[in-house]
Amino acid sequence: MKPKAVFICQNCGFQSPKWLGRCSSCGEWNTLIEEIEEEMTAEYSFPPSEPVLYQDIKEFKKPRIKVKIEEFNKVLGGGVVIGSLVLIGGEPGIGKSTLLLQVSRDFASQEEKVLYVSGEESLEQIKLRGDRLGVRGGKLYLLAETNLERILAQAQKIMPQILVVDSVQTIFSSKLASSPGTISQVREVANRVFRFAKSNQVSSFLIGHITKEGSLAGPKSLEHMVDVVLLFEGERDHSHRVLRALKNRFGPVSELAIFEMAAGGLQAISNPSAFFLKERPANEAGSVVVSTIKGTRPLLVEIQSLISSTLFTSNPRRMSVGLDHFRAAMLLAIVEKKLGYSFSGEDIYLNVAGGLVIEEPATDLGVILAAVSCLKNRPVPSGMVTFGEVGLSGEIRSVGQALPRVKEAVSLGFETIILPQGNIALLEKEDLPGVRLVGVKNIKEATDKVF
Repeated sequence: MKPKAVFICQNCGFQSPKWLGRCSSCGEWNTLIEEIEEEMTAEYSFPPSEPVLYQDIKEFKKPRIKVKIEEFNKVLGGGVVIGSLVLIGGEPGIGKSTLLLQVSRDFASQEEKVLYVSGEESLEQIKLRGDRLGVRGGKLYLLAETNLERILAQAQKIMPQILVVDSVQTIFSSKLASSPGTISQVREVANRVFRFAKSNQVSSFLIGHITKEGSLAGPKSLEHMVDVVLLFEGERDHSHRVLRALKNRFGPVSELAIFEMAAGGLQAISNPSAFFLKERPANEAGSVVVSTIKGTRPLLVEIQSLISSTLFTSNPRRMSVGLDHFRAAMLLAIVEKKLGYSFSGEDIYLNVAGGLVIEEPATDLGVILAAVSCLKNRPVPSGMVTFGEVGLSGEIRSVGQALPRVKEAVSLGFETIILPQGNIALLEKEDLPGVRLVGVKNIKEATDKVF
């Protein structure tokens, strides 16, 4: 049968029988590339399987494998699950290959057999980085190859416990005529690695590229197929990197790990709250410490505000970094309506110090206090932490996991905590010496007690 040519959008996966300048599905220009659609052969068919009773399924004696990087274990939910497929994405040069080479080093030091496949670097380049990271041997095998069939043949021959593919966009299958990195190739490579990992109980890692919009390159089915999706992010000018889980079938989502890039590789930061607050200015207006939750971890971050008169009174600026722009605008409107302040002729800038992105509503009260502090030019007391969700009527609503938020603040020496009145009843039963809990019902009461 003659192969059929189709045009596939590399942005959304839309298929068209003819070339189009603009994708009719996602609206992007010049994203349709011609690919050959081939029939599935017998080699691609799944082997027959039989249903098994739930009670007859045997559990693993060792369901998870842990590495020495404890923060990495936490993000995965307690370690790498045997037979799982993990996708790690991030900007170029952010440290994805460095992180996975360190993870491979730890696995090999535990006598686990590891196959590290690189489609982007030579073996000499990997060894050069490995020497810097302290790789000293063990059962760590390196393979510089881009052909999928050869990679799987070597993996079948070695039969490792851990398989790392760097990266999925550079590997191609000779069964398809399309170029490496196209949607068809990425889907085929991920599918074949997925089947190999599940059938042989091999824990596998795929490194993925990031598009200019910040999403994982390739078809959306790639994220649905894998068990865990991790995003490695951070500014190149900053020394710290953030690893967070976007999807995890074996643990909590939105779990967070902080790393610092050093000469010897990525160093895990065990106390990220102290790390992000260590350069906080004392007695400075517009600075508020907020207790937030990332995954299962409480985290103290600094929210900063800057309010200055604008030259363009008809169109003042509203800019936020690390916060949701629309929610920040809503909170400023609540301040104007319920507290009587006017921001009509002011430029307002909001920032989460350290480059973190905070999406939790519990930071609402901190944003409002930071804005009012800068507007009144009165600093918030340095030993104060706050959290609470703010409604449109100005009421402060209770939030979940209040106890770990308070304990994190106490561990760093904060003495006063402004929190929703609804959370006070549960916390009064706990033994929290040396801390003063101040419950507030609305933003008017909160600003009166703070200032």
